[in-house]
Amino acid sequence: MMSETLRLLTQQDNQNYSETYLSVIVPIYNELESLPLLVQAIADVLTENQLSYEIICVDDGSQDGSAELLQDLANSRHDLVAIIFRRNYGQTPAMAAGFQYAKGNIIITLDGDLQNDPADIPKLVAKLEEGYDLVSGWRKNRQDARLTRLLPSKIANWIIGRVTGVKLHDYGCSLKAYRREVLSDMNLYGELHRFLPALAYIEGAKITEIPVRHHARRYGNSKYGLGRTFRVLMDLLTIFFLKKFLTRPMHIFGLGGLILLITGLLMGSYLTFIKLILGLSIGHRPLLILAVLLILTGIQLLISGLLAELIMRTYHESQKRPIYRIRQIVQSSNSTDITG
Repeated sequence: MMSETLRLLTQQDNQNYSETYLSVIVPIYNELESLPLLVQAIADVLTENQLSYEIICVDDGSQDGSAELLQDLANSRHDLVAIIFRRNYGQTPAMAAGFQYAKGNIIITLDGDLQNDPADIPKLVAKLEEGYDLVSGWRKNRQDARLTRLLPSKIANWIIGRVTGVKLHDYGCSLKAYRREVLSDMNLYGELHRFLPALAYIEGAKITEIPVRHHARRYGNSKYGLGRTFRVLMDLLTIFFLKKFLTRPMHIFGLGGLILLITGLLMGSYLTFIKLILGLSIGHRPLLILAVLLILTGIQLLISGLLAELIMRTYHESQKRPIYRIRQIVQSSNSTDITG
C-alpha cells in the first residue's frame, strides 16, 4: 500500500512523467541475433504480469546491423524506444542515456545478450515494493568461464564490498531494479555503472539483492574481459573518495599535507641545529633533500585541499544539490508549529 502511494505521489510531482510504470533499459552493442528475441521476451513477461511498461534500447555504436534492426523494431512497436548513438561510447553512457529518457517510476536494467532472464523482472519489482530503493540481481549459478570470468568477478566483488561498504555477491549483474528518485540526480562517468549500488548507498538508498537466473550466451561473443580491470580499479578509488570525503575533501588532503609538513619541519629543525649549533656540514646529507621535499609536498597538499573544498562547494551550490537526503518525514496530524 505504501509503495503504491509513493508511486502515485511521484507521478503527481512531475507532470513530465507518463503513466508508464516500468522503464526497461537495455544497452545494445552488436546483439543482432539476440535483440528481437529479447524485446519480445520482455514484452511477454510484463504483459503477462499486467505491468504497464516501456522498453528503451540504447545502441552503443553497433557495427553488425543492430542499430538498423532496432530502428525497424521501434517503428513497428508501440512499447519500444530506440536511442542510437553516433559511435561506441561504452556501457555507462548507454545506461545514462536510458535513465535520462526513461519515464517510468521504476527503472529496470539488463544486458542485451539474453543471459539475464526477463522472467525475473517481476521478482525484482515485488522486492522493490517491500520498501527498498534498489534491488540487485545475484547470478547465483552463473554460466560463464570459471577462470576468466568467475574468479576475477569474485575477487572484484569482495574488494568492492570492502571498499564501499555495500556487501553484494554480484556487483557485475546488470539486472537491477531502481526507484526513479534514486537515479534522478546521479551523474555517471567512466565505468561507474557497475558501482550504481555504491553510489546509491552514498545517497542513503536502501539496497538488497535476490538470486536471479543466468543463461549461457547463445549468440555472439562477450564484450567483457580482463582488460577492464584497470579501469574498474580507478573508478573504485573514485567511489571510495566520494563515499568518504565528497563533502569534506580537506580532511584527506589536509591531514596528509599536515603530516608531511610537520615531518619536514622537524627534519629541517634538526638539520638547522646540527648546522648552527654543532657546526657540522649538512649540504651532502640526503636528509636535507627529504626535508625540503616533505615541506613542499605538504604545502601542495594543503593547497589542494583548499581548492577541493572550493570546488566541492561550487559543485553543490551551482546544482542546488543538497548534502543530505531525507527518506521520510513523519508528523502527527494534530501537531502544531512551534516558533520563536
